[in-house]
Amino acid sequence: MTFDPSNATLLVVDDVPENIDVLFDDLTAAGYHVLVCDSGKAALETLEVQEPDLILLDVMMPGLDGLETCRRLKQMAAGRDVPVFFMTALDDPFDKVRGIEAGAIDYLTKPVFPNEVLARIQAHLEIRQLQKSLHEQNDRLDAALQRSIKAETALKNSLTRAMLVVTQPHNEILFSTRQAQALVSRHGGQAALQQWLEQGVEVVNHDQAPRLHISRRPAESDPGTLLITLEEEAPPPRPDDLLALGLTPKETETLFWVAQGKTNPEIAVIVGKQLCTVKKNLESILLKLRVETRLAAALRANELFQSN
Repeated sequence: MTFDPSNATLLVVDDVPENIDVLFDDLTAAGYHVLVCDSGKAALETLEVQEPDLILLDVMMPGLDGLETCRRLKQMAAGRDVPVFFMTALDDPFDKVRGIEAGAIDYLTKPVFPNEVLARIQAHLEIRQLQKSLHEQNDRLDAALQRSIKAETALKNSLTRAMLVVTQPHNEILFSTRQAQALVSRHGGQAALQQWLEQGVEVVNHDQAPRLHISRRPAESDPGTLLITLEEEAPPPRPDDLLALGLTPKETETLFWVAQGKTNPEIAVIVGKQLCTVKKNLESILLKLRVETRLAAALRANELFQSN
């Protein structure tokens, strides 16, 4: 996997314009896309709308200092997994320990040296790139597994279909499965069934749901016998089917698309939200449903879809 700086966005946070200028020039010259903020508050606001790939954060700033800024951004969905470099003129090991405890992964001592900064940034971003690739691969595997489960369910259902064996021309019923008997009972009983067979009806309840579809084909062993298949048209799943889970509307919408096998980036496009918002919603969903994986959450949703 080739590393390309132009694909990475860095956030530089420093209250000294001269420091920002130096870093901005060095980083943009190396090919990075660079965002700048002059305070911890501005950095937190930036993370609300955009998730950088790495943050260079000054420790000594007025108001919200670097340590507290780091603690807060690590509590945000958009900042939790973003590597943070602290920049400081302090050289006390105790101060460095405090920074690591606040959530930083590396320290740059001022004055910073461009070659050292670029080397460290590239090393950490290559690791982050591999982590993202693994997360995306896991998402794809989860989605494929969900599709496989749905396919297995469909196959299992096909083995227990609602079918009847009917003789021609008198429409005498030789055999019917329990599923067929249940559907006939639900849609008008034996008298209605005889009427459908005589009139060649293909769809029952045209103007109301659920519709009942009736298909016919001659039996291979006996052309005078028809195999009748009854299929009730189930309404498509809706986000409202998940209201019983006690989620917020946004979480419900996110879970609905997770259950449809969509990945986080696909869901972000569908619902028109930032990727970090989708991730935050999914984290809340897992917590509320008391499950550990998106697959387990999707299975809970599909159980509700099938019960409605």
